[in-house]
Amino acid sequence: MSSYIINGNKKLNGEVKISGAKNAALGILAAALLTDEDVTIENIPDVRDINIMLEVIMGLGVSVSRVDRNTVIINSKNMKTTVVDDMKLRNIRAGYYFVGALLGKCKSAKVRLPGGCDIGARPIDLHLKGFNSLKANAYIEDDFIITQADELIGSNIYLDVVSVGATINIMLAACLSQGITTIENVAKEPHVVDVANFLNSMGANIKGAGTDIIKIKGVKSLHSTNYSIIPDQIEAGTYMILSAITAGDITVKNVIPKHLESIIAKLLDMGNNVIVYDEAVRVIGNEKQFATSIKTMPYPGFPTDLQPQISCTLSIAKGDSVIVESIFDNRFKYVNEIKKMGAVIEINSNTLNIVGVEKLNGSNMTATDLRAGAALVLSALSAKGTSKIANIEYIERGYEDFENKLKELGADIKKEE
Repeated sequence: MSSYIINGNKKLNGEVKISGAKNAALGILAAALLTDEDVTIENIPDVRDINIMLEVIMGLGVSVSRVDRNTVIINSKNMKTTVVDDMKLRNIRAGYYFVGALLGKCKSAKVRLPGGCDIGARPIDLHLKGFNSLKANAYIEDDFIITQADELIGSNIYLDVVSVGATINIMLAACLSQGITTIENVAKEPHVVDVANFLNSMGANIKGAGTDIIKIKGVKSLHSTNYSIIPDQIEAGTYMILSAITAGDITVKNVIPKHLESIIAKLLDMGNNVIVYDEAVRVIGNEKQFATSIKTMPYPGFPTDLQPQISCTLSIAKGDSVIVESIFDNRFKYVNEIKKMGAVIEINSNTLNIVGVEKLNGSNMTATDLRAGAALVLSALSAKGTSKIANIEYIERGYEDFENKLKELGADIKKEE
């Protein structure tokens, strides 16, 4: 087990370059299995979730070549099996994308149920509904998702709840189906659009990604491509919020500002100065944050993956804030940890009531999931004194070079094995 030792109460300044989007990369890596030709994927973040996904892919007999730290070439021509029984899948949520990809390509898949952070119920019933609508037989048995079909036939599918995972998984399966598939009430997140763009670069026919309705006209085969993944919206938002909580001056580079509009809006509400460039955003943190109200929503609303970070920032804001978590039902596990630092937060069902305090104080804490861990780091960097944060393996699942990037901004942080 590893920990971060952090000496806080410093204004952080400088520039930070954002890595490729983890959530896009996970879907794209699975999508690469849909062709027997070489697929080159650039701007892949070097984080734990991605490396586990690549290990599982290699376990299927697929060729994976690392060109450099952030570029891979995948060729699945000699894939040996459609059974994904790697226990590493217990550590990541995106393992279910193997189901859509293998079903689309081979018309069958048996994939161990995924794991990931414990942030609440994330059922896969919508995934099964989508596969069954494509005339597959999809079900769960003995901790496996099992699917098989003679042929996949296009269909009209309505998602009862907006779901990123189900949207991507159904796209993966439908690309090589017969006829036209229409998916309604889909997720519009940037990484959904990126997966669709990647598939189209391979010869798929997908229209409407980023809107409420996606239409997929099945094609007979997909081909080689060279594709670069979009910047990570959540990593960018984390550093933007870091500038606010430390009253710093941080320029976040290699971003798509359109993806960050909901975050920018809230940081402005909280009294910060935000300057938007073509591919960068500069956040000049106010000496004292102002309270605000936030409700997490599917994109383009405020992302649930930044709720812990913004909530910790509001714990030192002037006034009372209200945070409503509408996506996941177990995303407040970090609250007990942040209260050790002197935060005044009350949980009422899916709502946080936060009374801002003057300053947080260093403490010993434990990361409970990926984004909660990042939030604790941000809090520790703003707090008086020294903090120790354990279980940082969670954080390493989604942030590339987190420790080094923070050091370059002036943070006093070190990793302790």
